[in-house]
Amino acid sequence: MLSIYITFIRFCKKEPRNMKQIKNGSPFFTLVLVILIGFSSCVRERDTDTSMAEDEALSEFVYHDALSIADDAATKLTGETLSNYKTSGYCATITHNTGTIVIDFDTVNCMCNDGRNRRGKILVSYTGVYNSTGSITNISFEKYYVNDNLIMGTCDVLKKGLNVFNQSEYSLTTNGKILKGAILDTLYWNANELRTWTVGEDTPMWLDDVYEITGKSTGRNTNKIYFAANITEPIIKEVSCRYINRGKVEIQPQGKALRMLNFGEGTCENDATVEINNKRYNIKL
Repeated sequence: MLSIYITFIRFCKKEPRNMKQIKNGSPFFTLVLVILIGFSSCVRERDTDTSMAEDEALSEFVYHDALSIADDAATKLTGETLSNYKTSGYCATITHNTGTIVIDFDTVNCMCNDGRNRRGKILVSYTGVYNSTGSITNISFEKYYVNDNLIMGTCDVLKKGLNVFNQSEYSLTTNGKILKGAILDTLYWNANELRTWTVGEDTPMWLDDVYEITGKSTGRNTNKIYFAANITEPIIKEVSCRYINRGKVEIQPQGKALRMLNFGEGTCENDATVEINNKRYNIKL
């Protein structure tokens, strides 16, 4: 293709009589023009946009993370500190009232032990006894930031009970909005998912807990592109790891190629890959 382009340029630089031939519609000119139009079109349409996968990964993390924080706080009394989100100054305070929990990270950034800054409040309300079968938990936010991303919206959690493997299952409905601090634009994310507590439910420790997440989501990313996502291999979140470290999600953006977000094979690291048109790109979580 490049050699044809160079030949065309050289041809066009010849004396005026050749230019006259071009203007009169020479077959060579017509052929090259068609090829170049196709070439430029391919360049314009080459799809390397990983932003939807990055936004999907961020959304999956922050809303499941908020639920994990709520679960942690539910086992504590007013004035006690979180077990798994400790900070050097224990800046998160917990307040219980009947059917409600407030987790307050204060108004300035506080570095938690998972390496993320948080500020603001997570508001939790629930019916019946927290985490009992049939109970419904609603999670919302008040000026709550994670690494300067403003987390908004709601997450409703229904405790369904035990599956055939004696594991607790939760139905999650999320209507989320994230104002991303770096670009000051809003990500919209709606999801219907099943969260299964696969490991650690029968121990008092937090760090051995593992959750499996399946389901679908839709949204509009910060580039204002609509997308639909489907978890094709369950997302695995180990409480001991600060990242989602396993699972695959198909993402179909409007007017673009299907892409596959791969969180990895279980290694706890800040890396994932996105496959678009059989090409693989690395992203950070």
